[in-house]
Amino acid sequence: MKEEQVILVNENDEPIGLMPKLEAHQKAMLHRAFSVFILNDKKEIMLQQRAHQKYHSPLLWTNTCCSHQRNGETNIEAGSRRLFEEMGFRTELKELFHFIYQAPFDNGLTEHELDHVMIGYYNENPVINSEEVEAWKWMKIEDVKADMIQNPEIYTVWFKIIFDEFYHFLEDHTL
Repeated sequence: MKEEQVILVNENDEPIGLMPKLEAHQKAMLHRAFSVFILNDKKEIMLQQRAHQKYHSPLLWTNTCCSHQRNGETNIEAGSRRLFEEMGFRTELKELFHFIYQAPFDNGLTEHELDHVMIGYYNENPVINSEEVEAWKWMKIEDVKADMIQNPEIYTVWFKIIFDEFYHFLEDHTL
């Protein structure tokens, strides 16, 4: 199977090329990514625990799903595709904001992403893909915030960065 490519971008989110995903993480190249947050009617966030075989951040808790856009795919198309691949369901998504972050990992790889953050609503249980997701849970927004302070080491770097900014969007946004 051919390795998936990521879309290299400049700081204005303009595409400047394609690169294999692992190489982009080895070279810390800025590339396009997305993060999806699914909420339910109780204002709980669906969290996923990354699968144990992931090459970075295995077994850490994070937002509902995240990945990289494919060449020619819109942010919403990419978020919908990956939500179904990882969590086994589809729902309408809305893009909220984007930001750039860079985070080195212990294994020598570096995330350097222009991350598009999306929100959606769903009230059922997911059907997780065990190749991607170890476990999942619903968690109240306030509980996530408190747990991140007490146990920051169990959450992904990008989720901690996003959550501070995303937290302010939760009360105000609906589809």
